[in-house]
This record gives sequence, structure tokens and C-alpha cells, in this order.
Amino acid sequence: MKIKEGFILRDVCGEHVVTGEGLVNINFNKLISLNETAAFLWKAVEGKEFSVSDMAQLLVDEYEIDMDLATKDSDNLAKAWIEAGIVE
Repeated sequence: MKIKEGFILRDVCGEHVVTGEGLVNINFNKLISLNETAAFLWKAVEGKEFSVSDMAQLLVDEYEIDMDLATKDSDNLAKAWIEAGIVE
């Protein structure tokens, strides 16, 4: 996976929000709010190819959680990002 070009993580009034910018994303008319953990993952994978396993390892390394939980959470987040159309 890779974050699609034109999607930017911004801090808006203390919230982490993904917005679409530029003509490529002209039909993207919503904001996606990310919690602290999802924003951490976004920043860690931005501009890179990544997998659910990569995301899970980042969570294990950063938060010292169980790999099974990290994989489940990463899979759910990846599915949400794919459904929102912000990764390819």
C-alpha cells in the first residue's frame, strides 16, 4: 500500500485530519479524523510503500503491545483507509 498523492495530514484545532488537495482529489469532499495512534502510523508510512505487517511492527516498537493486537488494529486501519480511498 501507499498513501495516495495529494492527501495531507494536518493538525486542525488539535485534531489530526487528513484532507485531499489538488485536482487529483477534487471529488474528495470530506475530512478524515485520525486518533493519535493512527496519526503516528500515517507519519511513519507517509511517502513509502507499506503493508499491514509494517504497520503492526511500528505499533509493537512504539507502544510495546502484543503483535496479534497490533496486526488486528493495523488491518482494521488499513481497511478503513482503503475504503476512504486515501491509499492504493
